[in-house]
Amino acid sequence: MSNRVQADETNGAAIQSETDKDSPLKEDIRLLGRMLGDTVREQEGEDIFNLVEQIRTLSVRFHRANDTQAKEELEAILDRLTSAQTVQITRAFSYFSHLANIAEDQHHIRRTRAHDLQGSAPRDGTLAKGLHRADEAGISAATLRDFFNNALVSPVLTAHPTEVRRKSTLTREQAVADLLDHRERIRMTPDEATETQDKLRRAILILWQTNLLRRTKLTVLDEVANGLSYYDYTFLRQLPALYGVLEDMLSARDPQQSEQEIASFFRLGSWIGGDRDGNPFVTADVLREAARMQSVHALKFYLEQLHKLGGELSISSRIVEASPELMALAGRSPDRSIHRREEPYRLAISGIYARLAATAAQRDKYETPRDPVGVAPPYADVSEFLADLDVIQQSLQTHGSKIISLGRLRVLRRAAKCFGFHLATLDLRQNSDVHERVVAELLEEVAPGTQYLKLDEAGRVKRLLQELRSARPLISPFITYSEETQSELDVFRAAAEVRALHGEKVIATAIISKAESVSDLLELALLLKEAGLVTAEGTSAINMVPLFETIEDLRNCTGVMDSLFSIPEYKSYVTSLGGVQEVMLGYSDSNKDGGFVTSGWELYKAEIGLIDVFRKHGVRMRLFHGRGGSVGRGGGPSYNAILAQPGGAVQGQIRITEQGEIISSKYSNADVGRRNLEILAAATLEASLLQPERPAPREEFLGAMEFLSEKAFKAYRGLVYETEGFESYFWSSTVITEIATLNIGSRPASRKKTTQIEALRAIPWVFSWAQCRLMLPGWYGFGSAIKAWLEERPDYGLSLLQAMYREWPFFRTQLSNMDMVMAKSSLAIASRYAALVTDVELRNEIFGRISAEWHRSVEALNAIMGQSKLLESNPLLARSIRNRFPYLDPLNHIQVELMQLYRQHEHDEKVLTGIQLTINGISAGLRNSG
Repeated sequence: MSNRVQADETNGAAIQSETDKDSPLKEDIRLLGRMLGDTVREQEGEDIFNLVEQIRTLSVRFHRANDTQAKEELEAILDRLTSAQTVQITRAFSYFSHLANIAEDQHHIRRTRAHDLQGSAPRDGTLAKGLHRADEAGISAATLRDFFNNALVSPVLTAHPTEVRRKSTLTREQAVADLLDHRERIRMTPDEATETQDKLRRAILILWQTNLLRRTKLTVLDEVANGLSYYDYTFLRQLPALYGVLEDMLSARDPQQSEQEIASFFRLGSWIGGDRDGNPFVTADVLREAARMQSVHALKFYLEQLHKLGGELSISSRIVEASPELMALAGRSPDRSIHRREEPYRLAISGIYARLAATAAQRDKYETPRDPVGVAPPYADVSEFLADLDVIQQSLQTHGSKIISLGRLRVLRRAAKCFGFHLATLDLRQNSDVHERVVAELLEEVAPGTQYLKLDEAGRVKRLLQELRSARPLISPFITYSEETQSELDVFRAAAEVRALHGEKVIATAIISKAESVSDLLELALLLKEAGLVTAEGTSAINMVPLFETIEDLRNCTGVMDSLFSIPEYKSYVTSLGGVQEVMLGYSDSNKDGGFVTSGWELYKAEIGLIDVFRKHGVRMRLFHGRGGSVGRGGGPSYNAILAQPGGAVQGQIRITEQGEIISSKYSNADVGRRNLEILAAATLEASLLQPERPAPREEFLGAMEFLSEKAFKAYRGLVYETEGFESYFWSSTVITEIATLNIGSRPASRKKTTQIEALRAIPWVFSWAQCRLMLPGWYGFGSAIKAWLEERPDYGLSLLQAMYREWPFFRTQLSNMDMVMAKSSLAIASRYAALVTDVELRNEIFGRISAEWHRSVEALNAIMGQSKLLESNPLLARSIRNRFPYLDPLNHIQVELMQLYRQHEHDEKVLTGIQLTINGISAGLRNSG
């Protein structure tokens, strides 16, 4: 296949017309599909290949016209398959989904490069576009620089597992992606093109021969290791590069400030190893080891870059002078090689390397694979390391070598500023119920009869404040505490130890899940005080962050924060942390609790209320958005989501969770990862500087949204929590039971051993509905709400909703996300899952209600958005989804057949393996499924 964007092509040829710009994507998908087909034929035989094609063809017929004959033929074929045939066919369709994802990512990279080659105007979501808008708004270069120096953008990788791929599979897929990228960018000779094709075939063959599934359950430390891989893929190299581009753009606006570097406003975060909510496997030892693993990962990167930098800076003092500071640094080096006597930069770098190696050995018991040249003292902290790197930089710039300082040294210096010796900020998280029980036990031991759990809220607050004002410790070494209490106390002590060893940035936040009251925050403060992280004098070393999750919690959060800030002791803690209070909002649980419409609306209202409360108390607000990957868990495009926040909600600081398979989707490819990081920065800039005090939506918009939320809430709760038998329907008609068997994480699927929907975690809840192609959490209740609205307002109801869609970013984003998720659903496929429910009456009643609501929702959505079909306004995504269906639908059909077999024949392990493979493939095909 010929290369498409050649180095010597004109810009006009590099940019395809609107009619054929997606043809390269189709070519790549055909190429990968053909190579996969060849692999299947060669490895598994012609019969398996023919079966794959038969199933694909019948699936297309069934999907497009709900063809009953196609359905019968499909079921007949699936019934005849042996276990071995089923596994190979499932693997074929699963791998196609993975390869299609790679092709799509490459197409996004291709289109970005094509626009850059042509010199197109910057696009939404880029820093160039954000800065251009700032220029148009008259914002000065000094103001922009000041914004970035005070901003905070923090993507936080969580331990919430919906990523069903193994790291080995991700690595092999990256090899395929690299080869596609190579053939895109390089003009090759015929022999080189053939060689690249052969490499692609080999990569796909190895992928085919690699296990898709994990055979053993992940430990927490396995999850930590997996999370660290994304630093190699993206963060360690792409973040410094992004800073370099941004600094150059700012310098172009204000040349007098060109030597001034901006602050490292990106702060990578992680919950992996610190999130104890519902995960008994996160212990004090795990926390210590997670911090050590992070530190080793950062130091290994710096050591490798220093080694390469030393190889590059062969600068001779006979030719170029060096600063006295550089010569002094070289003089302190333990390097005594006669070959480097006149190479002061190499001497200085070998000395820095020796000190860094000593640091790794002292802090982390890590021995470098490449020995230092001699013994040197370890660095006390990262600032000493940076000071030495600064000496090199200043010497180069002073003596005519500035361009050299802007190469690898610039990347290394920025990486050290971004990641320190700790790599990422590790959040602690625990459920408020656990804190409550621990505090109750501690108080009862020192003051028997306290009966803390029986106190009302006012009584609890009073008792907690008494303890917080006292310098007396609650904990005694002579008392034996319960296992739960001892474990919690050990974790807080470990946090203090880790901070002392790796620096205060390694653990800066403790989150309280299910935060409902002032006492929930004060209980955490008391436990932190016992570890020396909060003082009786009113200071705190840790941000105490409430996570408001349910609909009721969201409605009450402003009152809780108002009361909290009115307590002098707590206000003092906030002041000691720079006057910033972080609040986390839970998208997943609020959605499971109240449905998509009500969850979004209550989150929006909560933010408006919090803005007012924080302003009243003179506290700066930082919102931490607990967004999941799927729309049903608050997912969707990050750029639009940030800009859809109420005016004044961002304030230059934002934290956002990155969860499940979204982490690999965003950050396993360096170019895609760089783009996603840039989107977060650009959106934060625009939301903070260009619309900080955006006028509130029209009063009639707010009233309409309140009405819609109330009706949607009633419809959703009526189905999920108030319909007798719904729980049984859910467990029978979805793959929830089998999902629990996947080795995709260390955390249990439910908080309690029960089938109650209330106890089920939001992730498997959403993941299950995605697998059966209903996506119910992402839309249910919307159609009923719109129907009720239009019945009461037949004259102007629709026109008002259309105006809301045009003028209100919040409403437009909600509908756009719903448009996407409903386009991925399929009632025809879902009907086959419904047939798994043996109670025919229950099945017909519930699926009938779901089907009717789906049709109402689609009709309402299209009417408001002014489109005749789903995704009409996003043809690229529509084509992407449409192209996937022929390969995605068969996996659903196979999954249904296997679920029937598994449940009827005493849980056969081979059948379970087949089900797990279908879960993998369907997840890949949907991309943001859990």
